[in-house]
Amino acid sequence: MKHILQLLLVVFLSTHSMGQTYTGPIPKPISGYGSDGNYTVTTQSFPNPNFSGHNIVIYYPSGISAPVPTIFYSHAYGGNDPSNISGFLNFAAGKGYAVVFVPYQTIGVTSTDRYSNLLNGFLTAARSYPNIIDTSKVGFVGHSFGGAASFANAYYCFTALHWGMSGRFILAMAQWYAYNISQADLQSFPTDVKLLTIVYENDVTNDQRMANDVFHSINIPNSEKDYLRVQSDTINGYVYVADHSLPNNSAFDALDYYAYYRLFDALCDYTFNGSLSGKNVALGSGSSNQVSMPAGMRNLIESKNPIFANAESTYQYPCNVSNNPRQSHCNDPLDVKEASVSTKCIMHPNPSNSNLCIESENDILKIEIYNLQGQLVKITKTKNISIGNLTNGLYMVKIYFTNGLQCTQKLVKE
Repeated sequence: MKHILQLLLVVFLSTHSMGQTYTGPIPKPISGYGSDGNYTVTTQSFPNPNFSGHNIVIYYPSGISAPVPTIFYSHAYGGNDPSNISGFLNFAAGKGYAVVFVPYQTIGVTSTDRYSNLLNGFLTAARSYPNIIDTSKVGFVGHSFGGAASFANAYYCFTALHWGMSGRFILAMAQWYAYNISQADLQSFPTDVKLLTIVYENDVTNDQRMANDVFHSINIPNSEKDYLRVQSDTINGYVYVADHSLPNNSAFDALDYYAYYRLFDALCDYTFNGSLSGKNVALGSGSSNQVSMPAGMRNLIESKNPIFANAESTYQYPCNVSNNPRQSHCNDPLDVKEASVSTKCIMHPNPSNSNLCIESENDILKIEIYNLQGQLVKITKTKNISIGNLTNGLYMVKIYFTNGLQCTQKLVKE
């Protein structure tokens, strides 16, 4: 494990350079979600009880007279200097929120230790600065190692401490292996939590099956969660790269603002203020306001049934390895409810090159076929399906029955 995390540190440091400024042909948004806020940002720093020499820092709007909604940020492995993500920390505080940044150790401790150090830092900040931090309205945001850690730590704060009773969300990006959270925990998650999961088209660091798994397994209604894949693009010769280094240490191009800050901004507005406009952007189920990118950039890809992933050999950290505590879920596209009825449908022949037949004891309402990008490529109501026009590869076939049950099967088109 130590060797793996040392490699991840190398990846992180090699893809995050300091002091970048905004660049690229597409300017920042000047209004609406994703535009910079109007608050002046100040900070409060105090000793980290679990990581000597690395202070915990709270970014917040200066001059506030009452505690404000608070974001608990879990950084990527090795990113224990807040300047690595100063763009986001200042953006969030500039919009009127407090952000707690807790550095955690990289070498010489376990993943469970790191989770505990993050959580203890969050708790210490909340206890020490009640004049800044409003724990009735909270969001947990994290990237990579921190993206996965957000689920376990949020679960504890939501269920044991009852944080977020007036609004709570998780925003997880390019998540790594998820520790300290069981399938039972995921299935007992508070259903009022909002969830936005984001992955990146050219991420070759973390296998996207990790994000797929948790998104499918967590007990949050589809209406309150969404999953987005950010695509790379080239505009006027400038290359926008959607890889593991996004979001960058400080916002420097349109991908950061439109595929991160904009969505975060809208998610906060919906979660904390009940704004339906915010929901339409952050959790828009593929709405134009959600997926549209500026100036002809490739749109975001939205899915409620994510099966995004490349061959495991693509990734530095594949899903199906013993280091992943959720290894058994790597190739399971189903949540618990769907898995319980998966034996009630039979699909044959499989593999197939032209026709597919569905057999079930239940009456079929509709059948949807998704490609590996999570895109719906075919929808039908008939049990006999022509698939000759589909390109060869792996697909997910989702069958909806008239009695409300569902069944999902893998299909190999050859």
